[in-house]
Amino acid sequence: MGKGNRTLKEEKVFKDPVHRYIHVRDELIWELVGTKEFQRLRRVRQLGTTYLTFHGAEHTRFNHSLGVYEIMRRIIEGFEGRPHWDEKERLLCLCAALLHDIGHGPFSHSFEKVFHTDHETWTRKIIVGDTEVNQVLKRMGDHFPQQVADVIEKTYPNKLVVSMISSQIDADRMDYLQRDAFYTGVSYGHFDMERILRVMRPTEDQAVVKYTGMHAVEDYIMSRYQMYWQVYFHPVTRSAEVILSKILRRVRVLYDKGYSFKQEPAHFKGFFNESLTLEEYLRLDESVVLFYFQAWQDEEDAILKDLCQRFMNRRLFKYVEFDQNFVMNEWGELQELFRKAEIDPEYYLVIDFSSDLPYDFYRPGEEEERMPIHLLMPNGKLRELSRESDVVEAISGKKRTDHKLYFPVDLLETKGHEKEKQRIKEILLET
Repeated sequence: MGKGNRTLKEEKVFKDPVHRYIHVRDELIWELVGTKEFQRLRRVRQLGTTYLTFHGAEHTRFNHSLGVYEIMRRIIEGFEGRPHWDEKERLLCLCAALLHDIGHGPFSHSFEKVFHTDHETWTRKIIVGDTEVNQVLKRMGDHFPQQVADVIEKTYPNKLVVSMISSQIDADRMDYLQRDAFYTGVSYGHFDMERILRVMRPTEDQAVVKYTGMHAVEDYIMSRYQMYWQVYFHPVTRSAEVILSKILRRVRVLYDKGYSFKQEPAHFKGFFNESLTLEEYLRLDESVVLFYFQAWQDEEDAILKDLCQRFMNRRLFKYVEFDQNFVMNEWGELQELFRKAEIDPEYYLVIDFSSDLPYDFYRPGEEEERMPIHLLMPNGKLRELSRESDVVEAISGKKRTDHKLYFPVDLLETKGHEKEKQRIKEILLET
């Protein structure tokens, strides 16, 4: 057994532009913030390549993680003394909120797609592995790190605790919507969180909202919908992500071929060889990745050199929207035309899909079962949100998908292969 947790002699506060102040009274939380694994999150942006679209989006996973902790602290404050809330779960909830994103890597979602890795796996390894975070958590007992990991993985037996950090209305979403709206400068992500927190109540299986707070929840759902389509799936941001992914794929292909790099991809070799250790993973952050991209602008390989120059200097791909008929009828011809024009379609002709389901009711048996938001009615019974709200019912279960085709329009204006390039432009303008 460890020595447990103590209340700090004096409360610590972080000044925060979204929540005004983040309050820390527990020695355990304060020491977790000070670990090297948590401090690493200062060097990982919350929104990846979005800073190339919204120049203010420079905030980090560190900012967000503290914000989620603060919202969780305030939820718990409202639950104290109520039925179904066990005060013994307080510290577990606070630690899970603080550490829920600790496994994210640089430009995490792009990395995960290319290298078939998963930030949730790394989160678990950091929490239960040989780390400073693990040593701090063990002060609450040898079992405590695993419990924190279980909450984040949604396998912890207390469903109420899991719902507070991971559901369709939770501390994580309530922070990132407001924080991302603040730093991108858009108006879409704002909602009345104060009202939601005041009317949130614990039940046996999940946190629910009193019926009187329904309109604040409607506002939250619509904020989420708008943020996904106006910010998270912004086509310019997606263009930067496409180029980032292609850089990583090109480096991997060249490495496998035995290409002689001027700047060896030393930090990536563990990914390539599928032998990446936790220590190696924790050395990766966005400053490291951008160092390589900067250096690879001088490589002999024309594709790697060009893609890195595009990313570093924000010369992004143009995009056109298309439908399924286009893929069936024109895709093959377009790829062949790119090859004839000596523009490699593997790297310069990219289909990208974006899709989001803003809210869904319970669909048992599906791969990802979504616990719906429930309203606590005046008679004490629970009602699923879309059964009471016409606004939410209108978008409930409706998945919106966006199809875009990205390509470098500047390469179609260069000399040579004019016939093929003209036909490419004709096809792309038709979509």
